[in-house]
Amino acid sequence: MRRRSFLAGSAAGVASAFVPEAAWAQAGLPDLSAGAVPISVAERQARVARAAELMRQHDIAAVLVEAGTSLRYFTGVQWWRSERLTAAVLTRDGEIAIVTPFFEEPSVRESLALPAELLTWDEDEDPAATLAQWLGERGLAQGRIGIEETVRYFAVDGLAAALPGATLVSGDPVVRGCRMVKSPAELALMQRATDITMAAYRHAAPRIQRGMTPSDIGALINDATRAMGGAPEFALVLLGEASAYPHGSGKPQEVRDGEVILLDCGCNVQGYQADISRSFVFGEANLRQKQVWQQMRQGQDVAFAAAQVGATAGSVDEAVRTFYEKLGYGPDYQLPGTSHRTGHGIGLDGHEPVHLVRGEQTLLAPGMCFSNEPGIYIPGEFGIRLEDCFWMTESGPSWFSTPAPSIEDPFG
Repeated sequence: MRRRSFLAGSAAGVASAFVPEAAWAQAGLPDLSAGAVPISVAERQARVARAAELMRQHDIAAVLVEAGTSLRYFTGVQWWRSERLTAAVLTRDGEIAIVTPFFEEPSVRESLALPAELLTWDEDEDPAATLAQWLGERGLAQGRIGIEETVRYFAVDGLAAALPGATLVSGDPVVRGCRMVKSPAELALMQRATDITMAAYRHAAPRIQRGMTPSDIGALINDATRAMGGAPEFALVLLGEASAYPHGSGKPQEVRDGEVILLDCGCNVQGYQADISRSFVFGEANLRQKQVWQQMRQGQDVAFAAAQVGATAGSVDEAVRTFYEKLGYGPDYQLPGTSHRTGHGIGLDGHEPVHLVRGEQTLLAPGMCFSNEPGIYIPGEFGIRLEDCFWMTESGPSWFSTPAPSIEDPFG
């Protein structure tokens, strides 16, 4: 489930009686990231070659990729987005050019992981014109130029003005065609991130105390994550009624006996992400909480069984909704029930195409990775979300994390 960047659920300005554990308390945790193997130069070169092949198949001359995870995926460059454009163009011939401000060039070059031409521009120059000139020198200025789906409008508009003879088209067939299918090296990094997130949960859960706020619990989890070598991505902690709303509430919350605790947390290892949710009760769960928990857990199994090679991504979501409607939830996206998609793609981004959502016609293929989280939410009461990610193998789905055994033993 997508997350807020802050620790959702804790009201601003509300002081907590609890403080994060001292650094010494984390000292005994193992570094689970040790030995993680980075993406090799050879693999990045293979990605560029695959992109070139897909461009030729789809009659695309070049693809524009702005700073962000797709730039990192192809080139290794780790950069942020600002009003100053840093972007790459990949061509159907396998060439790469990166445009960046002149004064940023040495910094950009530091994380560049394979050969590429760096094109610099000064503050009084137009980076789109610089890219257009480079493409024109290669006879590509009149062709179809693919735009990666997250590229911002000002960059697209600038390139359109600088290339009046070109046709700008979606870059999805190329970028999605590469990124949706993960390599063994990518899967291994995602497994590391998963192992760290689960270990952080197991470390933090016994330390949760009555009266703690979402911020207190999130700090426990994030501190443990860092100690074990993961880079925390988010810590969404929802307590009591707030768990009935997938991304929480701004109302003050604290741990109380007999109420649901919903954790949705993840980290990355070398950029590759994990996303895991667990729901349980502080103290003893009542019969209604146990029933809804078990129904939601069965929903995960329904989704997992439906996720077969060659099935559409949308059919996985449909299978869960059909199951839930038989239990009296919904129908469709109505509440009580599941008001969001069954799952999302995951990799370098916590949410990336494609998603397990109604109507998605993409066929599942080996190497694709998804979350599985068909939460059940009862407004005014509580919600249960259990989330584990899986990847597709030739013979079907395989879990990154083992689903929760029971509401009493949510971490296994």
